[in-house]
Amino acid sequence: MVSITGAPQRKVMTLPEASAWRARCPGPVVFTNGVFDLLHPGHIDVLRGARAEGAHLIVGLNSDASVRRLGKGDDRPVRSEAERAYVLAALEMVDAVVVFGEDTPAELVRALEPDVIVKGGDYRPESVVGAEVVRARGGRVVIIPLTPGQSTTSILEKLRAHRPA
Repeated sequence: MVSITGAPQRKVMTLPEASAWRARCPGPVVFTNGVFDLLHPGHIDVLRGARAEGAHLIVGLNSDASVRRLGKGDDRPVRSEAERAYVLAALEMVDAVVVFGEDTPAELVRALEPDVIVKGGDYRPESVVGAEVVRARGGRVVIIPLTPGQSTTSILEKLRAHRPA
């Protein structure tokens, strides 16, 4: 068992903690979510783009159980939710991380009331979970173009291809 402690851990919050944090945030709050299993340049590009849309960035992180339900493969997630949350929290552009166990971040979006919701270019604005909630409050939905050739799936395929027989 890996023990993860330290300064980034203070940015990993429960939903009630994140709601209280959000209430104290001046300026626009941006929300994005995902698995963030093996952090790669595409993830960084989306997170940087998200942060550029507001004063604060909160990331909803799929729990291990919700990743398994997403059907990403028997070997996913590669990193535990605690490890993934710690890595995200260590990034300067991320202000808060909340792990969620539901299949979608709808509950987080309703509770956190972000001003902007951001997703990567594999989404269309009308398919973003929580978009209607954000827009109903006068907020925006932003799609950040994908970084070509960057995905956790492609990283895992490359690793499998180089595995000794």
